[in-house]
Amino acid sequence: MTKTLPNNIEIRAITPDLAYDQIDTVITIPTFKRPEHLLQTLRSLNAQITVKNIALIVIENDALAQEGAKAIAPLFLQSQFNGMVIVEEQAGNCNAYNAGWLTALRYFPNFQQLLVIDDDEIASPHWVEELCKTQAQFQTDFVGGPQVPVFNDIQKRNWASHPVFAPPYHVTGKVPILFSSGNLLIMRRVLEEMPFPFLEPMFNFTGGGDSDFIDRSHRKGFNAAWANDAKLFETVPARRLQADWIRTRAMRNGMISTMVERRRRADEPFGHLINFGRSLAILGFSPFKAAIKAAQSRSINIGLNYIYVGLGRFMAHFGYQYEQYRAPEKN
Repeated sequence: MTKTLPNNIEIRAITPDLAYDQIDTVITIPTFKRPEHLLQTLRSLNAQITVKNIALIVIENDALAQEGAKAIAPLFLQSQFNGMVIVEEQAGNCNAYNAGWLTALRYFPNFQQLLVIDDDEIASPHWVEELCKTQAQFQTDFVGGPQVPVFNDIQKRNWASHPVFAPPYHVTGKVPILFSSGNLLIMRRVLEEMPFPFLEPMFNFTGGGDSDFIDRSHRKGFNAAWANDAKLFETVPARRLQADWIRTRAMRNGMISTMVERRRRADEPFGHLINFGRSLAILGFSPFKAAIKAAQSRSINIGLNYIYVGLGRFMAHFGYQYEQYRAPEKN
């Protein structure tokens, strides 16, 4: 087991006497300009009620300011947290995930599952155990869980049912596929068999690299489950409740759907035409679906989401890209 890393990955801190061989669960936490919330995230991981031997890998993806790394590196060196702090010098969401997952493989020879949490999320006390319990019960390669939105404004809590914030599933059990790495368990065998880079860098600033990775893994035979009690609580800033953010996010989701399907069908003789035809059909049907969903939910905003997704999916065929991670202050 080699512990060498590429030159673009710098180790900032390692907990003294870290027992690499005894770790069975690695949790990776990418971070970018959220030092205060990152500390809350780490404290929620320290408070886990679990029998697992856990190591944390924090991936700083702001190579210049390194606000997160500066805030937490001393705490790792003081053994307040167990694990490592690394810096991925190459900017981009996918690069950060790739750096953390590669570091896990290189440094922890016996870990069995890798968990992913973002630096704007707080883990419920049994989060680790619920994900691992569901994996053991259904013997799957991936397990996802809900990211429960937390709104500062009590008047905005009805937004939790909006498709932009709502989870894809609501019952624990096997599922056809997962869509996000925001709350995810990945078995080691997946990372050992999938090619590196795990997340395709073309998605670095658009998002969707996680969806593409899970999609490719699914086509290779890996399966998935949903753990409905493995809750993470995601802090939702006020800007994410603005109409333009909701609209752009929905269109971005449609765009990612087109990009992922384009890669999936790249080797099919008429793959491009099939993908375009599906996008055209989804856009054409979206007003009817929007009307149905708006009537069911009594919310025009929920209905409009389906039109925005259809638009984003269709426009992606003509070069539309929304690089949300280029302007993190607007994300």
